[in-house]
Amino acid sequence: MMSEEQNRQITRVEANAPAGQLLASYWQPAALLDELEGPRPLKALRLLGRDLVLFRDESGKLGLIDRDCPHRNADLAYGRLEDGGLRCPFHGWLFDVEGKCLDTPAEPEGSRLCENIRQKSYPVVARSGIVWAYLGEGDAPAFPMFDCFIAPDSHTFAFKGLVECNWLQALEVGMDPAHASFLHRYAEDDNPESGYGKPFRGTSANSNWPITKVLREYPRPNIDVENTDYGLRIVSTRQIDEALTHVRVTNIAFPNAFIIPLSEHMTISQWHVPVDDEHNYWYAIFTSFTGPVDKKQMRAQRLAQYDLPEYRSRRNRANNYGFDADEQKRATYTGMGYDVNAHDQWAIESQGRIQDRTREHLGQSDKAISAYRRILRAQIEAVGAGKKPLMALNESAAETLRGPVAVDGLARGVEPTIFWKTLDQQRRAAAPWRSDPPIAAE
Repeated sequence: MMSEEQNRQITRVEANAPAGQLLASYWQPAALLDELEGPRPLKALRLLGRDLVLFRDESGKLGLIDRDCPHRNADLAYGRLEDGGLRCPFHGWLFDVEGKCLDTPAEPEGSRLCENIRQKSYPVVARSGIVWAYLGEGDAPAFPMFDCFIAPDSHTFAFKGLVECNWLQALEVGMDPAHASFLHRYAEDDNPESGYGKPFRGTSANSNWPITKVLREYPRPNIDVENTDYGLRIVSTRQIDEALTHVRVTNIAFPNAFIIPLSEHMTISQWHVPVDDEHNYWYAIFTSFTGPVDKKQMRAQRLAQYDLPEYRSRRNRANNYGFDADEQKRATYTGMGYDVNAHDQWAIESQGRIQDRTREHLGQSDKAISAYRRILRAQIEAVGAGKKPLMALNESAAETLRGPVAVDGLARGVEPTIFWKTLDQQRRAAAPWRSDPPIAAE
């Protein structure tokens, strides 16, 4: 258990809270690039408790500025995209993507008022289908050379979903290898060919075993947690028989992402980004190591589960997540359909808007969660002391980080560590978009 004060320290992000200061020290997903398509490329958003406006000007440049106009605080989300920037409809004040005031047309001829006005702006960059924002002080960190950031657009697909609870309990589900044997358990296995783009629906690498079968029949994983330069590597093994071992390697990329295998040929890199203390969005980048991603199919699969423009799950608290007691008896462990994101959402939202960790009792299967919380508290304190936290990288340091390894496979007569390194090396060497030395060879 932890104290109420400790829980507050690691969960709260609003009003300049310590965890919010830490998360602001990194690039954070702000929107999908798709959300700026159409005749009016502008989106109001809330990120780390701050109200912002993201827009693209007439020349194509991206800008992110505070939402309230510095004149009399009208809402710039209703502004006009014209004359090289975003113009407030109240009195016509005009701001460029860097927050510079370009025009105050209601002022007397020759007025120099706008020369002294600057709206707060934030660096933004588009990468892997997501618009990333830096809300911290000083220079923004570099992006690590992770697969999801260096694969070409053709081999990545990005999507997101709204979760109505605190960001930390949402992130922690991704560092828990044991929950999948229960929360995502299905009574029967799908045809692997129908599992494209669906977590836990394909087969483990190096076998014809459906991942669902492994998780269902072997629910007690042995979990090893290793500290790394990027956060944590989590290796979970399930002993099938004397010669056969299921090996799954997942990762926590500090501060708020997990990187896991989707299938033999695809990984998921997923961030949980606070909207405020009680809401977050997950942003996922799916990365293919073989052919281009079928984006049309991936998007259609997810639009069947989510409503735009909020990207709200159609199974949610308001409709009891579609719970069906008969389905729970015969088909799924939860009775909440086959979308694993909906399962996760029920689990984490049912913990409360902000989980009360003074009432929890962690076990051996939660060792990764315990390890992450220790890192999180240490890095919050580092930022409070004016130090750079883990993964706030310069360009040189970012160049050294590869991968990370995220695989799911069956090792036959091979030691698990040798197996997952070899499996990753083979997959990485075969990727048509990757030519640098694989991480497994280091």
